[in-house]
Amino acid sequence: MTTPPPGRRPLLDPDRPGRPQPVPEPLLTTLADGRRIVVRQAGTGVPVVLLHGFPLDHTMWDGQWELVAAGGALDGSARLIAPDLAGFGGSDGPTSSSIAGMADEVVAILDALGCHEPVVACGLSMGGYVVQHLAARHPDRLRGIVLVDTKLEADTPAARAGRVDLSERVGRWGARIAAEALAPRLLAPRLLVFGSGRSALETRLRETIQQTAVATIRTALAALGDRPDMTAAATGFVLPTLLVVGAEDGITPPECLERAAAVIRHAELEIVAGCGHMTPMEDPPAFNARLASFLRERVVTAPPTRPRGAP
Repeated sequence: MTTPPPGRRPLLDPDRPGRPQPVPEPLLTTLADGRRIVVRQAGTGVPVVLLHGFPLDHTMWDGQWELVAAGGALDGSARLIAPDLAGFGGSDGPTSSSIAGMADEVVAILDALGCHEPVVACGLSMGGYVVQHLAARHPDRLRGIVLVDTKLEADTPAARAGRVDLSERVGRWGARIAAEALAPRLLAPRLLVFGSGRSALETRLRETIQQTAVATIRTALAALGDRPDMTAAATGFVLPTLLVVGAEDGITPPECLERAAAVIRHAELEIVAGCGHMTPMEDPPAFNARLASFLRERVVTAPPTRPRGAP
């Protein structure tokens, strides 16, 4: 059963001042362990779960709700489900201490929502890591995967050390340290040509990060640093797969998903010009068009793919 939590005001599209996105009201759903999870959902059809990046929340997907609005590209074809993972946004903690645990948590969220049919799992950055573990651990719950601005490889020793250092500084001085370290790197410099567009997006990202609990940031940083390399596992992914990356992504550059495209069967790769690490926020029309075409052509009209070994 779901109940509405205290709501946030609708966020505005920075490229369309004053025009609110068609964002549905948030709901609270309760997991079997008692944690309350914030979820927004809208639309009818194939369920598509949208998993946010680190250390963000479901509002990073606000530009995608128009897909299932009346007359939208997926109106009547898809049901979008955007949760805050435990500890992020408005959801109760504690945060899962591993990416695999986060994947199991997504299954628990879907169960709490009464969504037992196979879903398309779409995740950005950390959310993309969670999608990979969903595909490896729960293939029967999926009918397609979308990996956005992410990669298959584990952290390098240097990247792992950087996460440890950031965690220690956040522990001393708070979430604002994470906002200062991460927000400027998330967006493409090219967005500067749109005037206040980049500034508005960066402000939104900073505010979201600063609202994230210190314990959540530190636990998630450890989980990200400890995650395994998923390249070998990805060779066994057989579901329809879309890979999307910003051409100017400096965190997971296009070559990361180019390597993924070489090992994941059925994968399509889209490199979006002018975007950095937050492609769905930086260019919603381009991202939405590609997601919609993938879902219509590869998923909505196709029966769920049986995982290998299924009867």
